[in-house]
Amino acid sequence: MFGPQAVGKMTVGHELEKTTSLKLFHNHMTIDLVNPFFDYDTETGKKLVRLFREEIFKEVASSDLGGLIFTFQWDFDRKKTWDYIENVAKIFKNKGAEICWVELEADVEERIKRNKTEHRLKHKPTKRNIEWSEKDLKKSMLEHRLNSKI
Repeated sequence: MFGPQAVGKMTVGHELEKTTSLKLFHNHMTIDLVNPFFDYDTETGKKLVRLFREEIFKEVASSDLGGLIFTFQWDFDRKKTWDYIENVAKIFKNKGAEICWVELEADVEERIKRNKTEHRLKHKPTKRNIEWSEKDLKKSMLEHRLNSKI
């Protein structure tokens, strides 16, 4: 499941967990794990997050779990993001899994409101600095295309 920051990916994922056998693996589970040691904006932070995710993907793909709900921000203007998504999809496709892509979209005013919700802040420690988080939200939408529609 993909979309810009604070669009509701984790919230929707939690609801899907209640009605399916799928487990939610939201992107901040690994970011917040690594963050006390290495900031996600560093090469080491990104590398560790990528490695943790990749190992979890491989284990889930090889397990008897019925699947996984993974959330992420897709920067449509960055080839690096496309390559990453292709590699993740390949892990599951090589094991015969079906991949369903779900895109969420909301206007910036709604996302700024959602950025401060109790649910979001409870599950994403790195988003608790609301001033920084809101600046990052606005900056990323100026620098990247975060939804598939132009």
